[in-house]
Amino acid sequence: MTQSNSQDKNSFLYPRSRYYGNFKPENLVFNANLQEFAQRISYITCLETGGKLSQEEAYEQIKALWKELKHSKKQLAIGENKEV
Repeated sequence: MTQSNSQDKNSFLYPRSRYYGNFKPENLVFNANLQEFAQRISYITCLETGGKLSQEEAYEQIKALWKELKHSKKQLAIGENKEV
């Protein structure tokens, strides 16, 4: 597979939207994490709906992804009032 085809495949499988919020590096990173979370949740729900994952497996995977996202938010101090 050529480099261009690989990029096209990745753009199709892992689409990214622009960030329109207040530009701060931590907001940009969290937005990327949030988009990845949403994409992975979509795959998990499709696999569960298609019978490839049990409800329990899907739940556990989603729970783990949620914990990762919460940890990311905490590490980046998103939503906390900071003194400037």
